[in-house]
Amino acid sequence: MVQPISEFKSKNGLKRIQSALSYSFDGLKTAWRCEFAFRQELVVFSFAAMIALLLPVSAFQKLALIGVLILVLIVELVNSAIEAVVDRISLERHPLSKNAKDLGSAAVLLACLLAAATWSVVLFNRFW
Repeated sequence: MVQPISEFKSKNGLKRIQSALSYSFDGLKTAWRCEFAFRQELVVFSFAAMIALLLPVSAFQKLALIGVLILVLIVELVNSAIEAVVDRISLERHPLSKNAKDLGSAAVLLACLLAAATWSVVLFNRFW
């Protein structure tokens, strides 16, 4: 049996790439406008990335320092998407909604802990 194709299904070729970029920028704009945690993390990312680029460490270590910060932003975006979907379904309090939001929050926490550990190890190895 052939499944019907959604009208929202992506296009082919360059149009698909153009649409994907447009949706991605829309998502970043929405995150900046509506998500306080994302704005905070982006400010931290901006300062920390500049510091990482100025540190006297290898290029690979700079990549690791900046990469874990980007990972925090990625996980925050996914967490915000989960929260938006849960709120779209219902604003009523429900144990499964709480679980979904708590699990997203836990993912952000783990990404932040990984970032802190990475920065600690790189800085400790360089300066002590």
